Amino acid sequence: MTVITSAGPLISLIAGILILLVPRLLNYIVAIYLIVIGLLGLFGGHLR
Repeated sequence: MTVITSAGPLISLIAGILILLVPRLLNYIVAIYLIVIGLLGLFGGHLR
């Protein structure tokens, strides 16, 4: 059985949980999230 999931929702879920657990990390989590989503958007479609 193969489970295929996109990285965007998974990263969002992890970031949301971390923000709930440690609110002080909000700035870092948002910055890392935006960088990862940006990189996935730039290079994600070119891997095929």
